[in-house]
Amino acid sequence: MEAVKVIIADDEPLTRLDLKATLEELGHRVIAEADEGRQAVALTRTLRPDLVILDIMMPGQSGLEVAQALYSENLAPVILLTGYAEEDMIARADAAGVLAYLRKPFRKEDLPPAIVLALGRHRERRLLAEEIESLKDKMEARKLMGRAKALLMERYNLTEREAFHRIQSQSQTLDKPPQEIARAIITASEISL
Repeated sequence: MEAVKVIIADDEPLTRLDLKATLEELGHRVIAEADEGRQAVALTRTLRPDLVILDIMMPGQSGLEVAQALYSENLAPVILLTGYAEEDMIARADAAGVLAYLRKPFRKEDLPPAIVLALGRHRERRLLAEEIESLKDKMEARKLMGRAKALLMERYNLTEREAFHRIQSQSQTLDKPPQEIARAIITASEISL
């Protein structure tokens, strides 16, 4: 595994020190440390690490609140480091977007699999988000094309195929995407109403 840039957030200096030493021993780079939640969020927004390791109980914002903020902004994968193992806490961590969960005191051999899982799940989540956006764009383009074709068919008494061909032809002539031509047709029809 290549070196990962990590931010550590824990209000216990000894835990941060131990975690930093262990991560560096594993070949990773700790780029920042925080002792409270808000600082962890600010550092993550600024430094864009590959991974954030959070304690669950911190002043300012809890690790769960920080994880939720980082998840909602899709900033970095989160590993939660905690002494709690209750089912409710694990469920809350999952809902907050935590991608791996380690119990304190952590063991060196537990970190590599947690890091690999967190990074892999984060990559999958990003790919899915991109795919969803792409599908939304395609659906929007189809709606635009459908509406524009319907307007051309009604106005010029064309078949669907002829209307589509006109949009394609204009797209090539003007060197613009078909969706842009469709949007212009729709806008023009709204103006003329």
